[in-house]
Amino acid sequence: MTNEEIYERTVEPILDVHEKPKASEWLLLSSQHLFAMFGATVLVPFLTGLPVSAALIASGLGTLLYILITKGKIPAYLGSSFAFITPIIVGLKTHSLGEMLMALFMSGLMYVIIGIVIKFVGVNWLLRLLPPVVVGPVIMVIGLGLAPVAVNMAMYTNSGTMEGYSIKYLFIAFVTLVTVIIFSVLVRGFLSIIPVLIGIIVGYITAIVLGVVDLSGIQKAKWFQLPDVHVPFVSYTPSIDWMLVLIMLPIVFVTVSEHIGHQVVINKIVGRNFFKDPGLHRSLIGDGVSTMLASIIGGPPSTTYGENIGVLAITRIYSIWVIGGAAVLAVILGFVGKFTALVSSIPTPVMGGVSILLFGIIASSGLRMLVESKVDFGDKRNLVIASVILVLGIGKAHLDFSIGQINLNIEGMALAALAGILLNVILPESKVHEDY
Repeated sequence: MTNEEIYERTVEPILDVHEKPKASEWLLLSSQHLFAMFGATVLVPFLTGLPVSAALIASGLGTLLYILITKGKIPAYLGSSFAFITPIIVGLKTHSLGEMLMALFMSGLMYVIIGIVIKFVGVNWLLRLLPPVVVGPVIMVIGLGLAPVAVNMAMYTNSGTMEGYSIKYLFIAFVTLVTVIIFSVLVRGFLSIIPVLIGIIVGYITAIVLGVVDLSGIQKAKWFQLPDVHVPFVSYTPSIDWMLVLIMLPIVFVTVSEHIGHQVVINKIVGRNFFKDPGLHRSLIGDGVSTMLASIIGGPPSTTYGENIGVLAITRIYSIWVIGGAAVLAVILGFVGKFTALVSSIPTPVMGGVSILLFGIIASSGLRMLVESKVDFGDKRNLVIASVILVLGIGKAHLDFSIGQINLNIEGMALAALAGILLNVILPESKVHEDY
């Protein structure tokens, strides 16, 4: 990929990066980005058990921090990361909340460290460590590994134990899924940007009609109330479990690679070289600081959102003021008690129906990376690396043993990512890597 291909502006913007929208249009333009990120950002805490309001506030404040760190030059919105769903779910079963949140904090710190290293030595070392043949299959594992979660939510009244098969639940999930597909594929314009949100609304209404929704929490909630966030040394005691941190590290490298891919796309859409100004290192540090903030208040790790990048491409409005407006709206929603109660009342089959498509899209995006990068599976080296990653990840292999007082337990996705990275380093090259 040449610099000309990455940074050439294909169309003129309606609003460029530093241009302010008209006051009469600002709220609507920012709302588009809020709607685009909303479904996925709320889904992560819904699945992991973390507070919804904390995720919204972390998303908003994290985006504002990102804008500040990147000198207001990169129009990117940060929302909840799907890559950490499985580690959070598994980790909370075996570790305390304080240990989990500190592991997520260290993940954000690792982002910052990688950003600093890139500042001084460049990015090629990371691209060589994480080529598409490693990142693509790991992303597929992230999506496919979550597949049972989505299916169980769509079918069982107690999805955690797969008990209580319900045809009513399955119907609600089906209606939700079909709605999302219709608005994703067949509808054009603004509504095509928010198919997840529309699917949740239609599924929620269906669930109300079928008597599945408990509305009592909404009635009791206040319009304005302090958000449900975790406060250090009050609701949890920070504690570092280095084995849990170790589980997160391979995922960090994968999400960093995904972050770089998002930046390439934003460069192309906006027509600027953000790798140079303000610098890729600032973008990664901004993402890392956002994740660190999120972990402190009990929210999920953050990542730049492809959904919002899509809004940039469709609207040709690149204004950082519009992105910042969406971030402020997200923070405000975190203080609206009835809103968070409404989100909490969404029944699991609705989220199950949405998740079937979203998790599948994650897996498909990994496959897309392999295709677009033209990974040659006639090359046995590539075939071996991808095969090992897929089987270890989807098979939920884990490494569990003790060395003295140290207990080592690395779960499926992290182990698969680590194995892929090691194989890529160890196996002899059969082709010369091409730098971006």
